[in-house]
Amino acid sequence: MWSQNHWQQTVYGNNDSSQRLARYAEIFNTVEGNTTFYATPSLQQAQIWRNAVNDTFRFTFKLPKHITHELKLHNAGPAVQQFFSVMAPLLDVTGMWKIQLPASFGPQHLPALAQFLTQVPQGLTYGVEVRHPAFFAKGDAERDLNRLLIDNQCNRIIMDTRPVFAAPPTTAAVIDAHQKKPNVPVHAIATAQHPVVRFIGHPQAEANVHFFQNWLKQLPLWINQGKHPYLFIHTPDNHDAPQLAVDLYRLLQQQLMHTPTPLSDINLLAQHHDATAQLGLDL
Repeated sequence: MWSQNHWQQTVYGNNDSSQRLARYAEIFNTVEGNTTFYATPSLQQAQIWRNAVNDTFRFTFKLPKHITHELKLHNAGPAVQQFFSVMAPLLDVTGMWKIQLPASFGPQHLPALAQFLTQVPQGLTYGVEVRHPAFFAKGDAERDLNRLLIDNQCNRIIMDTRPVFAAPPTTAAVIDAHQKKPNVPVHAIATAQHPVVRFIGHPQAEANVHFFQNWLKQLPLWINQGKHPYLFIHTPDNHDAPQLAVDLYRLLQQQLMHTPTPLSDINLLAQHHDATAQLGLDL
């Protein structure tokens, strides 16, 4: 998301609500456009979003749930065509189109995914998120999925929900996350050039550093291989997601400091609370 009332003091400052996306894009260089999963915007709205960001910013938009969850990719040609025609103003600044599949989409449905990937507009970058347990069992189903994605140069979206499931369900936000987020193993595989990591954080900022350690190794490895990963940071209610994103980014920045691919600085507004400073981390 790029609009959240709780981010007024850390992200938006004195800007009004119509400037939220533009202000977000001054700090971060990508965003998950989750809104398109629930409803396709108007062509006018798509143009407004395009006008709010610079040429180097990258959206990632989910395909509508009508395509992925209701049609389950079958006979989706007209719906796909309509969606991409509306999103046309954003094509040049959309880094990835996300195909989020329901947990009921299992190994027997892989032929539908294979056919669907030949029917979507070509020349764009796609990512697939699966939730069926068979795709995390390191068996034939997972190997078939990964091979399909590799053959189609399609990225596998990796959900890291370990942090949020390590949190006790004592708040409404954590309880809701436990009910809605998939509790699946983390398989850090890059099936194409843009691996995607969705890190669902623990509500206590300091607890996330432990879970992020493996990503401090894996992300630089991918980058050094010439890949361009996407990293998205969530929290159960997303109130503190920008701060957590900045804190974890600084750890990654430190990791890449003396490599050929150093990261630029990133900062929130001056009023923000630096959680990692309390941990004694030399950032």
